Amino acid sequence: MTVTADAATLRVGTRASVLARTQSGHVADALAAALDRRTTLVDVTTEGDVTRAPLASMGGAGVFVGALRDALLRGEVDVAVHSLKDLPVTQPDDITLAAVPLREDPRDVVVARDGLTLGELPPGSRVGTGSPRRASQLHALGLGLDVVGVRGNVDTRIGKVRSGELDAVVLARAGLSRIGRLDEVTEVLDPLQMLPAPGQGALAVECRAGDTELVAQVAAALDDPATRAAVTAERRVLAELEAGCSAPVGALAEIVEGDDGEELWVRALALSLDGALTVRRSASGPPGDADAVGHALAAEMLELGAASLLGAPPVT
Repeated sequence: MTVTADAATLRVGTRASVLARTQSGHVADALAAALDRRTTLVDVTTEGDVTRAPLASMGGAGVFVGALRDALLRGEVDVAVHSLKDLPVTQPDDITLAAVPLREDPRDVVVARDGLTLGELPPGSRVGTGSPRRASQLHALGLGLDVVGVRGNVDTRIGKVRSGELDAVVLARAGLSRIGRLDEVTEVLDPLQMLPAPGQGALAVECRAGDTELVAQVAAALDDPATRAAVTAERRVLAELEAGCSAPVGALAEIVEGDDGEELWVRALALSLDGALTVRRSASGPPGDADAVGHALAAEMLELGAASLLGAPPVT
């Protein structure tokens, strides 16, 4: 889309990848319909888009966020759309998380050669992932897989399977769903096998904190209270463990029907990098107390040694 200076047009900041533009396009279309305004996508190149270094060595997926936030604060865009799992857990004072739209399926999936599942891959098979969380959980499965670091977009990663360089890759189901490529999935991983990253499958729509009218409009148009409660609890676990978004920590919260009405149920997992050591716990509480539920769960995990576990070197 062509960027315009027309004040009536809402400028939606996005990374330039196919996935980012697709999910930002969904947000732009929803805002256009709800607010009766024209929208346009504005591509922003982030630090994570221009380097091939492993994300963990650069401080994690937060490298995809800074440039979008800078564009927002400079007035080059009116809203910024992120994959929520990329957001650092500390929110800047001058930027507001205006909306967390309805979440996609947060589970991880496998794309493997010959239609295989992880359990069907022979020992020594090369499985690619750029995530320490996924790598640790792959090791913890005890399947004897050779876990290989990989970066790049969906095409690049799946291309390495098609070329035979890798036997499989592990990806987020939500991303493949948004770009219409679920038919390439050979296995959807149960959270008992592979607990997702905090916030996985959810989007974050940010605005300048001072744009109070726009913040209210975006929230009314897009915010899903159940999704926000779930990701609030998940991200509180991450924050309390003082783990960055590239750390081997998984968390998944869901709202379920309990004896006394709706209940927020949260599962979380911290692992050593080699997957040999784990702390896994769950907690529940009212959806309105999502932050407190996440805090209590993390406190229990810290009592069991999760902090030292996250800093533990691989066992040799």
